[in-house]
Amino acid sequence: MKLRKGSHDATGLRFGIVVARFNKFVTSKLLSSCVDGLIAQGVKADDIEAVRVPGAFEIPLVARTMARTKRFDAVICLGAVIQGDTPHFDYISAEASRGIGQAALDADVPIIFGVLTTHTVAQAIERSDPAKFNRGGEAAKSAIEMATVMRVLRVGEETQMSVKRETLIVKRERSDKKQAPRKRKA
Repeated sequence: MKLRKGSHDATGLRFGIVVARFNKFVTSKLLSSCVDGLIAQGVKADDIEAVRVPGAFEIPLVARTMARTKRFDAVICLGAVIQGDTPHFDYISAEASRGIGQAALDADVPIIFGVLTTHTVAQAIERSDPAKFNRGGEAAKSAIEMATVMRVLRVGEETQMSVKRETLIVKRERSDKKQAPRKRKA
């Protein structure tokens, strides 16, 4: 059995971040911890690009657009949807998660779900507190691991394709030699 995995060394990798402006008191802390987490693992500040969008509903389109540029090894989505008295929370949470997942599949680039969906403001604040378990930093770790595992898998694919091409060339050369007319002695 072969076990392939990513690493936490992000040296040389580029990351896009899409962050919702709505609930900025939470999302700004997620963004800060995310960037700090990327830099701590070797990403240069110039290799991080962030885009602000109005809210969580708008995240998937921008994430997919960023990923499709192929400038980024992974895109990280950050937002905060906090439950209120109406079903609005359910619709936005569901569409944001569905859209982010679909964007990753469409773009063939890791897109990380770092959108908080909490019942209360206190829960959102707790999950964005840099002194505690900040989900922005966790999203950065996931992005690095996914970017590196995809690199491992893609290099493996390229190597396999290269070996297959070389094998075909050798087979063709052998086949050509077998079919070449032989010279007869007079």
